[in-house]
Amino acid sequence: MYPRDRIREGMRLYAVTDDAWLDGRTLAECVEQAIAGGATFVQLRDKRASTEELVATAEALVPLCRKAGVPFVVNDDVEAAIAADADGVHVGQDDMACASARAALGSGKIVGVSVQTLEEALEAEAAGADYLGVGAMFGTPTKPEAVDVGFDELRRICAAVGIPVVAIGGLNESTVPALGGCGVDGAAVVSAIFAAPDIEASTKRLRILVDEVLG
Repeated sequence: MYPRDRIREGMRLYAVTDDAWLDGRTLAECVEQAIAGGATFVQLRDKRASTEELVATAEALVPLCRKAGVPFVVNDDVEAAIAADADGVHVGQDDMACASARAALGSGKIVGVSVQTLEEALEAEAAGADYLGVGAMFGTPTKPEAVDVGFDELRRICAAVGIPVVAIGGLNESTVPALGGCGVDGAAVVSAIFAAPDIEASTKRLRILVDEVLG
């Protein structure tokens, strides 16, 4: 079990999986390369997969993350997270309510929540969230339906909550510098890691950049 008091440091470079760019590689290989490059958190996200499919995939990723000391959560599916012994779950505003996820997982597991407004952020914190994912900060093809969040709102959220905050949505080597001074604990990245021909090298560059921008 990942220590919940270390979640903030795990936010630095948060890798969200997407199997659209495997290009003959397995997801486990891609995640292993991302971790080798400096990813500090891994979320398994596959909206098309059944619970059984998520469990099978998660069971291949859990040992990799545990060995590296990197927290691993499953997007949306609490049942899959429990069955695979993941470190927790990440839920959106249209998924299971944060309070319900916390009740299902208990106090020892991680619950992350996607938010777009200060009101949603405060509600999630009060309901037991361990961290917040705020976005989309920029337009992103991986979630075309996501509404862009302004940087002023991001700053307000970071200043108002006592739990870690990671920004997400369209973050890559050209957009990460915009996070400077916002108060976030890290950047969550999808395609800039998993669509890269050399995942480890791309992740290394991103990690260096994020560390420079956030200090």
